[in-house]
Parts: sequence; structure tokens; C-alpha cells
Amino acid sequence: MIFSVPSINAAERERLLTTYPEVFHRSFWQRWGLAIAAVVVLVYLGFCFAFFNVIPTFVNGNWDRAAVYVQDWYSWRAQPRLRFLDGKVVPQWTSRRQYPEGANIDWLQPTAAGYTVTFGGDNDRLEVTLTQVDVYLDGKSYPVTLTGGKTLAPTDHPARIVQEENRVVVYYGFAGQAEIRTSQVYVQRRFLGWANFFFDIQSPFWGKSTGELLGLAFAGDRIDPAQSNASLMLDNFLHNASWQHGDIFSKLMQTLVMAFVGTLFATIIAFPFAFIAARNITQSKPVNWVMKRVFDFLRSIDMLIWALFFTRAFGPGPLPGIAAIFFTDTGALGKVYAEALENVDDKQREGVKSVGASPVVVQRYGVVPQVLPVFISQSLYFWESNTRSATVIGAVGAGGIGLKLLESMKTNGDWDKVAYMVLLILCVVFIFDNVSNAVRSRVMGKRGH
Repeated sequence: MIFSVPSINAAERERLLTTYPEVFHRSFWQRWGLAIAAVVVLVYLGFCFAFFNVIPTFVNGNWDRAAVYVQDWYSWRAQPRLRFLDGKVVPQWTSRRQYPEGANIDWLQPTAAGYTVTFGGDNDRLEVTLTQVDVYLDGKSYPVTLTGGKTLAPTDHPARIVQEENRVVVYYGFAGQAEIRTSQVYVQRRFLGWANFFFDIQSPFWGKSTGELLGLAFAGDRIDPAQSNASLMLDNFLHNASWQHGDIFSKLMQTLVMAFVGTLFATIIAFPFAFIAARNITQSKPVNWVMKRVFDFLRSIDMLIWALFFTRAFGPGPLPGIAAIFFTDTGALGKVYAEALENVDDKQREGVKSVGASPVVVQRYGVVPQVLPVFISQSLYFWESNTRSATVIGAVGAGGIGLKLLESMKTNGDWDKVAYMVLLILCVVFIFDNVSNAVRSRVMGKRGH
């Protein structure tokens, strides 16, 4: 089937040109504006890449260190130092010791001359003595000598053994690594999961299986005559010296209280002042202008800056966080409320005013019913958002879980605890997001959604 395009005569063509000149006679910007904008954006992105050294930063980044930090989120490292003291090999542990004194550790076993450290099997291990460390990779031995004050790897060592000045580093992949020096062997042995998450090594419940714990909780003899085993388990969990669950839960509650109280106070203050800022409610233009500028001032200063200011004024704690949220949200909610008030339907106001009602009654019955769902919806949204923001401002000293999170990050050895707190924050934000959405839907009259 062949389609033919109908032709038009000169008169029809002239009529179309006259009727729709914007279609046939497009301006320069209409024809080339999009292409010019695309070129400008590309040039700007190129400038940003060069100005911020994006490519060199990525190339020179410490990706190995970043990979270790990521692994620390979902795994843990036992880090004994096998020191050479008084003619013996003596294991010493870090402050976050994962094993109690005298525990039988299957991957760290004493021998007649020192210690054997296994990394996932007998084919990958270290045999540590005072004068030599035998490194086994895939079952093959590579002796590292510790004589004459020097640490020397064999000349035929593979890439997983690295000679760095007077130390030798051995890499066993995810299982860990070892740093061999003349005075010690620093071992990092990695395992999946979080060590001692429920009970620390001081707890009588440490190392027991789930079945043993259930038996002790419901049928076993009391370990502490003063309380039941179930109560003792809860107490040991909350006061876990390694994970500090009780302190973390307390800081998380502080964060939630900061968000709720700060948003509530901001809502209470912004509500009446928004009526002053609204031009159709308060007829004085100077008063409108001053009130709106106050709102602009409060919201133009970032919440983090307010938090720093109040932390210096009142010291660390939740009060500066509440004040920072209150000041910022008062300005933001006041602006939003005022704009909602300026867009109300004046017919309802006139109807209430026509029966001789006072100005307060006019606002109560002619304006508030129109804007109340919007006010509540916006306050709920700010409350949900402040639950996340309270974590950030807590990191600058305003209390809450943000400060606890920053403390764990600074150690560079508690990234599993950082992951734990991040998961708690995500769970809380998820719950509050769903609660806020459900309440907003009901307030706005969308029960079916």
C-alpha cells in the first residue's frame, strides 16, 4: 500500500504561515537553545572534574583500606600480638578482646617452641618461633628468618608475601593477614558475623548455644539468686561491654526525642506567627514583611550551624539538638504555613464574617479547617525528616546516636558497631516513614491509598 502526502497550494501555505508564525519562524534560542544548554552543561562538568581533581582522586584513592572498612561492617577481626618476651612467644590482645582468659582457640594453638596460627586450614598457616616464622601458603613453606635484628623473607616468595623494609606482611585474603617483625607477629584473623554481639566474655552466658540459653532462661537453676536467669540475660545483653547496647538504645531514644520535641515546638510557634506573615490574614504589609524576614533568617541558617552554636552555648547533650531543630523548623514551617494561608478560599471566610463573627472566630472556622490538614501533613513530614537530621547534628556534640556513631568511626576499629547503629537508624527511619505516611494519608483524606 502506497501513501501519498497531499500537497497544499500557495494560498493555504501563506495562511498557515500567517496563522502559526511561532511554528514556522522559530527564534534562535528555540532552535539551538537545547543544544547550547547541553554543551554548557558538558563544559561545566568538565571544569568540575578538573577543579576537584575527580579522576586523580579516584586513581590515588586507598581502595584497599576502603575494602577493609567494608569488610569490618559484616565481619570481625581477632587481633592478637604474638610478642617475643623473656625467651617465649606470648599472645597479647587488644582492648576489644573477643576470648576470655585461658580459652581454647582452635585457630591459635601453642606448640613446644611457640604458636601455630591457622587461616582457614592447615594449608594456610603460620608456625611462629623466636627465631623463625614458617609461612605456609597453599601447603608450601616459606621461612621468614628473625635473626641479626632483621626480618627477611625468602627470595622466592610469592606476591602474597611482601617485604617492607624491616617487616614482612603476609596476606591470606578474607581470612586475614600477619605482620612479622623481629619483636612480634601481629595477627589479624577475620570471621563472618559480629563477635560477642549478645554477651561479652565476662558474662556467664558467653559461648553458650541457643539451646543452652533457652534451657537456662526457662528451666535452669538461677545463676544469680537475686534475679531470674532471663532477667540476668537481659541485663548482660544491655550492659555488654563490647557493644554497649543499653547506651546505644539510650542515645537512639535521645535522637527520637530531639526530633519529636524540636518539631513539636516549631509547629506550636510557627502556627500563630504564620497568620501574621500571611498577607490575606494580616493586612499590614510592614508586619507581613518583618515576619517573613524572621522566618527567612531562621531557616537560612543550616540546622548543623545552629547545633554548633547551641553546643558551644549549652555544652554537649540533647538540648542543643532540640534548639537547632526548633529554630530551623520554625522558619521553614512558618514559611510553608504562611503560603498555605495565602491560598485559602476566601468564600468560607466571608461566610463566617457575614454572620457577625469576631476576627478570631473567622480564622477559627473560616480558615483553620482549610489549612489544618496541610499543616499537620507538613509537620509530620518535617518530623520524619528530622529523625534523620538529628543523627547528623548529634555528631557535632548535640547528643543522641550521632555522637556515638562519630566516636565509633574515630577509632577505625569499631566499624562493626558503626554498621549496627546504621542498621538501627535505618529501621527507625523506615518505621517512622511508614507511620508518617499513614497518618498523612488519613489527614489528607486519602484512606483508600
